[in-house]
Amino acid sequence: GKSDGGSYLMVSGTRAEVVEGSALRGAPWVVVAVADRPGGKGHARVRLGAAVSEEVARAAAGAVLDERDEVRWADGDVVARRVERLGAVELTVRPLKDAAPELVRAALLEGLRQEGPALLRWTPDAQVLRLRLAFLRARLGEPWPDVSDEALHASAERWLEPELGRARRRADLARIDAGQALSRLLPWASGEAVRLDELAPERMTVPSGSRIRIDYRDPERPVLAVKLQEMFGLRETPSVAGVPLLVHLLSPAGRPAAVTADLASFWRDGYRAVRAELRGRYPKHPWPEDPAAAEPTRHTNARLRR
Repeated sequence: GKSDGGSYLMVSGTRAEVVEGSALRGAPWVVVAVADRPGGKGHARVRLGAAVSEEVARAAAGAVLDERDEVRWADGDVVARRVERLGAVELTVRPLKDAAPELVRAALLEGLRQEGPALLRWTPDAQVLRLRLAFLRARLGEPWPDVSDEALHASAERWLEPELGRARRRADLARIDAGQALSRLLPWASGEAVRLDELAPERMTVPSGSRIRIDYRDPERPVLAVKLQEMFGLRETPSVAGVPLLVHLLSPAGRPAAVTADLASFWRDGYRAVRAELRGRYPKHPWPEDPAAAEPTRHTNARLRR
């Protein structure tokens, strides 16, 4: 065993202690002849042994002498070392500059498993693409891909190559454009990929002509947040892939005034109360009595009269 203060790590992996005052105490290496394990203790106690040099230890336990390259994910990055071991005892450790690519790749995959796809570079567009795909997967299933963390890790071969094979450390992962990589998972083979913008558009044109971004963070019910006056005249709730959007109707200041998944019902029943509450606060904006037949607009009354 090799000394570590008052105890020894044995070649077998067991930790053993020498009694206080023993002549063995402090010797860098000992050969243990007799040891026991006191009740309730997690380590062994050396009863009989002899101090030896490292050379003798190497010769005595030569069958378990081993040198190998170890590449793993540790402390947030790839750690590559060449380690010489005598059983469980590390003899020498040297940094490894030319680790085998397959070992590095396995370490990077372990990093992705532990920390998730956030290790890659996610632009806002890439994040939105992932949400749109998650919505289509939840709504339509195959052939739309599963883009959960677990599924993305399992399908790394399909969407992260060749970039993953060229990466050597965390910083290389951070340079991979996740959106570009994610597009490889689109169902190109079946031809469905071309329907992405039709089934889960990034933006929707509302009656006023504005193109409003759809919020897909809840795959069960995507949200369209739009100023109330821009939706005048629209009787049917807009939908994506057959799912009616949850429409957040905003005040002129951009704050939610009402939430509905049934516009026709809102114009008929809910609008009157919203109009009564907000007309006095925002007199420069139109508040017609019949919103379902009114002209949609992005503008104030003054702009409309020009």
